[in-house]
Amino acid sequence: MLIDSHCHLASHRFAAEELDAIIERASAAGVKGMVSLATCLDDAEANLAIAQRFPQVGVCLGIHPCDVHHAPDDAIDHLNSLVDHPCVVAVGETGLDYYHPAPEGWEEEAFRLRQRVFLDQHFQLAERWDLGVVIHTRDRQGTASFDDAIAIYQRYAPQVPALFHCFIGQLEQAHQVLSLGGLLGFGGVTTFKSAADVLDVATQLPAASFVVETDSPYLAPVPHRGQRNEPSFVQHTAARIAASRGESLEQLNEHCAQAARRFFRKWQWIRS
Repeated sequence: MLIDSHCHLASHRFAAEELDAIIERASAAGVKGMVSLATCLDDAEANLAIAQRFPQVGVCLGIHPCDVHHAPDDAIDHLNSLVDHPCVVAVGETGLDYYHPAPEGWEEEAFRLRQRVFLDQHFQLAERWDLGVVIHTRDRQGTASFDDAIAIYQRYAPQVPALFHCFIGQLEQAHQVLSLGGLLGFGGVTTFKSAADVLDVATQLPAASFVVETDSPYLAPVPHRGQRNEPSFVQHTAARIAASRGESLEQLNEHCAQAARRFFRKWQWIRS
């Protein structure tokens, strides 16, 4: 079973009238499951509506770190009222983004502190509902966002699993995540010639310790790099990693499906 573990089907770059065709193309490419993530309160209901239309779509609800300045202080309370929906399979996308500068009117450290507070609250929410947490980390230089996210994750591991999506870190960082009971998500970056080190990490990891994703509509893999990404393109990422690991595509897909079932543990559709 090939699963796109991270996409954004409610993105403004996917027109509502396109969704049927997008899902059909994914199915034709062998993608049997998709996880669509909300990044703010405004698109939570839109993602849930998509999942109700398409049973092969699960939803994660969260506040993206780049959106915490827009979110109200009680944003987690709003999410708490939605996460018992049967289509919700995890909490997120949350995390820490130290790459983008603080928005106007915010000091850098105050903005980062708010991100850390929100990340901790997402873990509390996930713990309350027995769900996993999907984490975004990004740095302009160094590893501060990853290190801070790991420090917060350690408070909740292993009871609350974390999925570090779009992972581009080093092997040592990957092992830190795995040692806490977490998973890694690899996307289109693994197909880029400039990111051979990321592919090398994916090649060395144990089977069923990672999943594949698109992060669509962003970061389309080769041979679609530069285009709008979509769930059907996850096949290219899976094929590239499988070839590098010396596995068949079927073997890799099964390993990733095992990891996805373990992480999205309340998603009944993926377990059937």
